[in-house]
Amino acid sequence: MIVDSGFAPLAAGVFAGAVLGFVARRQHFCTMAAFERHWYAGDSSGLRTWGTAVLSAIVLTEILVRLALFDPADSFYTTVSFGWTGAILGGLAFGFGMALVGTCGFGALVRLGGGSLRGLIVVLVLGLSALAAQRGVIGLGRIAIVDDAAFDLARLGAPDQTLPGLVQGLTGLDLRLPVVAAVCLALALWIGRDAVFRRDVGRIATGIVVGAVIAFGWAATSAIAEASFQPVRIESASFVVPPGELILHAITYTGALPSYGVGVTLGVVLGAAIAAMLRREVRWEACDDARELSRHLLGAVLMGVGGVFSLGCTIGQGISAASLLTISAPVVFVSIAIGARLGLAYILEGSIRHAFTPAERFPAE
Repeated sequence: MIVDSGFAPLAAGVFAGAVLGFVARRQHFCTMAAFERHWYAGDSSGLRTWGTAVLSAIVLTEILVRLALFDPADSFYTTVSFGWTGAILGGLAFGFGMALVGTCGFGALVRLGGGSLRGLIVVLVLGLSALAAQRGVIGLGRIAIVDDAAFDLARLGAPDQTLPGLVQGLTGLDLRLPVVAAVCLALALWIGRDAVFRRDVGRIATGIVVGAVIAFGWAATSAIAEASFQPVRIESASFVVPPGELILHAITYTGALPSYGVGVTLGVVLGAAIAAMLRREVRWEACDDARELSRHLLGAVLMGVGGVFSLGCTIGQGISAASLLTISAPVVFVSIAIGARLGLAYILEGSIRHAFTPAERFPAE
């Protein structure tokens, strides 16, 4: 059986990543672009596509939980210790870095699939920076700033850091299903408010597929872990530490086999490359000058370090953790949005102070 193989997590990850990369490249699914169009063009369709992905991921993940195919407690996102300082500071750093680069780590992989050498630079620097923040000297600062300042939600009686868990801790009642239903209803109402988006079948389908890939990750790694004789990390899509792990696997052999996350990272590039080839969009792209290169390098460092501090990125926290209804997900995502707004104000408007005034609107294309 495939789940008995030590390469099963890698294979499942490549499959999931290929679907994710293909859809993202084909339908231009990008959180940074969604922010930019919302602020500068008054077009919220990209954010609503992201909201659809979150809604799809929540619903499908909850189905897995009800069928006992996945236990949220197995994910590191749901630990009872909430690193609020990392969620805020890491999110701000990640968002600012994302603005400098023009996309997140996931977007850089999608660009790489189309031949972007800028994407390659970003992925390499992001991955190395993430490793430095996770295991290197920067990790010492992370321990002091994030780990030592984390809030233990057990003090509130919560069994984990999910919204249903927090409600249970405060009320003493298991209200998971009503809480999940309320969140899904609120998301659905916000998504459906835009009549134009309601008719955009392509974007709606994109969101549903992205959410399904996230749920697939929980199901696949859970099934493999249950059947495997080796420890398997229960995870879904995230693009901060996995690119760093991919670099380690490429340059050294320790006997450890690639994880699901490494497979997803490879798969995204593969899927994006297939989509780019089908549309004849494959072309080599490099930075125009040293200034652009320096901006990409700095942005990648901020995303790598910030992503480790916040335990995720626009996909890792924004959708994967959100599918579990963790309280960290909205905190990180809002922090990323604020950081991105500051970064865009600096790049496009000349100063971060413009982030505190209404953005100049440009006509939507």
